[in-house]
Amino acid sequence: MKRSSFVPGTQGLDAAALRLPHVEAGMSVGLLGGSFNPPHPGHRLVAELALRRLELDRLWWMVTPGNPLKDHGDLRSLADRVTASRAIARDPRICVTAFEARYQVRYTADTLALLRRIRPDVTFVWIMGADSLSTFHLWQGWRRIAATTAICVVDRPGATLSLLSSPAAQTLSRSRMAERDASRLKHRKPPAWVFLHGPRSAVSSTKLRAGTGASSS
Repeated sequence: MKRSSFVPGTQGLDAAALRLPHVEAGMSVGLLGGSFNPPHPGHRLVAELALRRLELDRLWWMVTPGNPLKDHGDLRSLADRVTASRAIARDPRICVTAFEARYQVRYTADTLALLRRIRPDVTFVWIMGADSLSTFHLWQGWRRIAATTAICVVDRPGATLSLLSSPAAQTLSRSRMAERDASRLKHRKPPAWVFLHGPRSAVSSTKLRAGTGASSS
């Protein structure tokens, strides 16, 4: 299999991981981004819930080179995280990708701008856990993200109250859709977002790295 080492930090990755995943014009695609260090069944639960409740055609499981808001001291290689994510995803509708490394983008706002430019014929929905909602107002260009891309927030253990306490949630309160209308999110012009409740996993990447197994993402 052809390997890709032309981009720093991508050693060991196959070329397919760095390509933009194939998608047809008119499709709706969920974007689930993160370090996935390591990935775990809780991530798959979020992906499956979003696919079902939002009635999406595909979901891109985007393994990032590294979250700018997190310590990278214990970050596994990108190739290792992609391989582990593929092993967990196990759904033909889910594509594990590291295309952000190829285009050398670090921030979600830049990724979304890139996708709008390359695939204006596809509807993208940003998917994130409720724990990320609590710090969303710290993301670079978060207002631009909300103004240009529909957002789905999936409940996470210990993070439900972020729906009430998050500065971003408060700022965007008028743009929140009723959960019963989640399937319409992909058709709504941003700003628009929905908070989804559902089965939750207490498994956490942070706890897995510490060898204890549960809470945060």
